[in-house]
Amino acid sequence: MTDPGAGPSFRRSSDGVSFWIHVSPRAARERVGGLHGDALRVAVKEAPVEGAANAACVRAVARALGVGRDAVTIDPASKGRRKMVRVRVPEDGAPAVERALLELASERR
Repeated sequence: MTDPGAGPSFRRSSDGVSFWIHVSPRAARERVGGLHGDALRVAVKEAPVEGAANAACVRAVARALGVGRDAVTIDPASKGRRKMVRVRVPEDGAPAVERALLELASERR
């Protein structure tokens, strides 16, 4: 796991990478980048109603990381704005996802 406060907090496993996001629903535009504590910021236009914002987060994160939508899942136990996201990739693909996360996190808002 990465050092909290130094960047996004993520954990690698044999089938992917898990990390925290901080969701801003009802944003003027979709955006993935920057940090909120140790979580990657994700802004989506959709309201948090009937899973619309979560689905938009999955699409936005997948697009930002260059993976398919089916590779990205949000932990169903995650409530509120802070959510645990899992990106399923082969073990040799995890370093690329981690580099992309660090790059996205370093963006200024």
